[in-house]
Amino acid sequence: MYIKPGYSLKIMLLWTRRYLYFFFFLSTIPVILYDVLGLKWLYLPWLPIGLIGTSLAFITGFKNNASYERLWEARKIYGGIVNTSRLLATMTNDFITNEFSKIEIKDDDFFKIKKVIIMRHIAWMTSLRYALRTKKPWETTVISKSDKEQMAVIKVKEHEHTLPEELEGYLSTENQEFVLRMTNKQAACLNLQSKNFKELKLAGFIDNFRHIEFNRIIEQLFTLQGQAERIKNFPYPRQFATLNLFFAWIFIILLPFGLMHEFDKVGITLATTKHTNAIYRLIATNFVWMTVPVSIIISWVFILMERVGDVSENPFEGTRNDVPITTISRAIEIDILEIIGENTQQIPKPHPSYGDTEM
Repeated sequence: MYIKPGYSLKIMLLWTRRYLYFFFFLSTIPVILYDVLGLKWLYLPWLPIGLIGTSLAFITGFKNNASYERLWEARKIYGGIVNTSRLLATMTNDFITNEFSKIEIKDDDFFKIKKVIIMRHIAWMTSLRYALRTKKPWETTVISKSDKEQMAVIKVKEHEHTLPEELEGYLSTENQEFVLRMTNKQAACLNLQSKNFKELKLAGFIDNFRHIEFNRIIEQLFTLQGQAERIKNFPYPRQFATLNLFFAWIFIILLPFGLMHEFDKVGITLATTKHTNAIYRLIATNFVWMTVPVSIIISWVFILMERVGDVSENPFEGTRNDVPITTISRAIEIDILEIIGENTQQIPKPHPSYGDTEM
C-alpha cells in the first residue's frame, strides 16, 4: 500500500503519541528538580549513558535486521506463489488435451475442467490468506493499544468477511463443505487438486509425465504454504525482543539526567559572554531546559525503531507496512483467469493499493 511521505510522518507521530506524552513527563521532572528546586547534584555523567545508548543502538539494529528478514522472506514467499500460480495456469491451459484420451471432448468441456482447477487454486489462496490473517496472542495488533487504533481505520477484507463467504463460487458445494470441515483448509484444497489431477490422468487427458509435473506444482505450493505458516506461527524470540525493550527504557529514563548537566554547562558559558540582548541572556540562563525537547526527540527515535521492529516481526497481520497478501492474491487471480481465457466480464477488478483500504 502506497503512503505519501508527509502522511507517513503524521501516522508515525499519531501512532507513538502516548510515548511522546510520557517522554515529556520523564524529561521535565528531572529538570524541575535540578533547576527550579536547586538540586544541582541530581545528574549523571554522560559517559555511562552514552555507553548504554551505543549498546542499545547495536541491539536495536540486530532486532530490526531480524524483523526485516522475516518481512522480506514473507514477501519472497508470495513472490513464489505468484510465479507458481502463473506456471500452474499455463500448464493447465496447455497440458490438458485429447492427445491421450480414449474419448474426445469439446473445447467448451476442456475450459470447464481448466476453470475448476484454477478456481480451486484461488480457493487455496483464499484459505491461506485467512489462515495468515488469524490473530495470534503475541502479535502487536492484539497486545498494543496504538496498533489496535491503527487497525480500526484499516479495512482488512479477511476481518470483514468470513471464509465461507469468500469461498462461495470458487468450489462446488460438496468440495466447499469438505474444505471447511478440515483443520488446515488450504492443505485440503491442495489435496482436492491432487485428486483431480489423478482423475485426469486416469481419464487420459494428461500422460504420466504431465501428471508428474502437476504434482511438482502441488509440492511447490505445499512448500510455499509451509514457509508462510512457519513465519505466522513462530514469533520472533521473546528473549531478544524483551532485552531490547528493557535496554530502551533504561536509556530513556537516564537520558535527561545526563543531558541537563551538559546543557547547564553550555548555558553558563553563554551567560559569561558579554551580550546586551535580553532574549540572549534569558536563553543562556535557562538553557538547561533544552534537555526537554532534545530528550523527547532522542527517546522518540529509539522507541520508534523499537516499534517498527515490533510490527515488522509479523508480516501477515494486515497493518500498513505488512505484505499486502490480499492485493497480491487478487492480482494472481486476475492473471491466471486471463491465462485460461476467461471472459473479461467474469474477471474481478484489482484491489486498491492506497489509502487505508485492505492490504
